[in-house]
Amino acid sequence: MSQGTDDIRVLLVDDHRVVIEGFIARLESEPGIAVVGTASNGVEALEQAKLLDPDVVLMDITMPILNGLEATALFKQEHPNTKILMLTMHDNREYILEVMQCGASGYILKDVSAEEMVKAIETVHSGASYFCQSASKALFNAPEESPVKTTTKSVLSRREITVLLLVTEGKSSKHIAQELDISVRTVETHRQNIKHKLDITSTAEMITYAVQAGLIDGNK
Repeated sequence: MSQGTDDIRVLLVDDHRVVIEGFIARLESEPGIAVVGTASNGVEALEQAKLLDPDVVLMDITMPILNGLEATALFKQEHPNTKILMLTMHDNREYILEVMQCGASGYILKDVSAEEMVKAIETVHSGASYFCQSASKALFNAPEESPVKTTTKSVLSRREITVLLLVTEGKSSKHIAQELDISVRTVETHRQNIKHKLDITSTAEMITYAVQAGLIDGNK
């Protein structure tokens, strides 16, 4: 587990050692990624985080003692700068929404390729959200009508809705600013206004709300 000064520090959390070894095998030769430690449950993960200060945690959901959902909620309190990328075998929409509400930055299936796993790690580390293809399809398969759809459109301005939709695509404030030809500071203001108006606090919650509000095209 050699490490460069600019490498993304990754902590692997799963209660099956064979799975951990598989993830290490996928990531150990990837430039810019350093696996700094492993844990077999949420309690161990929190303890390791205090010692290792990881940038990104690849977190299994179903684990003994403290599961991934509970651990993620605690991570957001104790290590707010650490990004959580959830690992699972499930792509059920309700399951994904529950994960997002816990504060995770991304959601990938355990059988994704090494290339996609690295892309997911880099994306959440940059501050954006990442969802593997099957998870995205499950999320975007929202009902065409929703009881909060009209409310959202009446509460948010047209520009705020545009920014919200770009956030759901995983774009950073810098990329949104470039696309809309406005300053990064203006984008950040829009993001804060969206969170204030919708009474939410995180990017994951913004995505959750957009899905539930029917603002995302199910055919994307």
